[in-house]
Amino acid sequence: MMIRLPIMPASTAPAPGPSAGGRPSRGRTLAAAAGGLALTGVATAAWSTLVEPRAFTLRRVDLPVLDHGAWPIRVLHLSDLHIVPDQRRKIEWVSALADLRPDLVINTGDTLSHLRAVPTALAAFGDLLDLPGAFVFGNNDFYAPVPKSPHRYFMPRSPAPIRGTSLPWQDLRAGMAERGWIDLNNAKTTIDLRGQRLALAGVNDAYTKRDHYELIEGPADQDAVLRLGVTHTPEPRILDRFALDGYDLILAGHTHGGQIRVPGLGAVVTNCGLDRSRARGVSRWGSHTMLNVSAGLGTSPYMPMRLCCRPEATLLTLRARPA
Repeated sequence: MMIRLPIMPASTAPAPGPSAGGRPSRGRTLAAAAGGLALTGVATAAWSTLVEPRAFTLRRVDLPVLDHGAWPIRVLHLSDLHIVPDQRRKIEWVSALADLRPDLVINTGDTLSHLRAVPTALAAFGDLLDLPGAFVFGNNDFYAPVPKSPHRYFMPRSPAPIRGTSLPWQDLRAGMAERGWIDLNNAKTTIDLRGQRLALAGVNDAYTKRDHYELIEGPADQDAVLRLGVTHTPEPRILDRFALDGYDLILAGHTHGGQIRVPGLGAVVTNCGLDRSRARGVSRWGSHTMLNVSAGLGTSPYMPMRLCCRPEATLLTLRARPA
């Protein structure tokens, strides 16, 4: 007698167990997700410390800020080199900028980060020192950076500065001034640039309370085709006074562009009173004045990270305003 066994439909067959290649357990899924996040974190940390801080870039900007009828002026804006001895890649990259042959070089400070960095800085400037130039100082030209908890950097408002070893800012000043660059620390002057009159004014470092705008206050020279204000830290109280006195353009640094920028959010902090939306690049300050904040070319040796914020110099081509 033959017995026929029923055939179970495929749709009702028992699901295979984990050993048979079925759906992974919740624990395995969470472990895989955690592993992926960890790998992403390691890759991001490696990029932000080993690659991006050395990915120097030149930002080019056209700005219509000159008086009507003036011909273009090319200004190279350098800031925040934070240079230490033996940074060969940075030295070579910055010195090669002389090939651009700008009409004017402006250095907005924080050039130093080491007691023996003055010769290195002057080597980096190289042939740029043969061109017309001007400078102000930043806090790290006076004091070396010190180790500190990274959380201080990401505080919404800049905390009081921690002062390290005094740096030879006098030697840096002498090295730049002896080659013809103008010291604009709490000073103003006019220069003739290829037959055009420029009015320059600057303040010393506001982060360490060395700024004294009262020494330069008053209406900017109305006979100049460009009225240029220079500061290391773009504190609004300083920017307001430059704008009130009729300056066309203000150049600043200090923020490092935020240094760590989050896609969709931008800079996390500016380390000064400036709002995060202006942490780098060009914006308008008041009805007449333009502001350019450089993301800078370096970082503190104790916070050597950049994320979505490459180190930069800026070549500004200044043109006449439309009639």
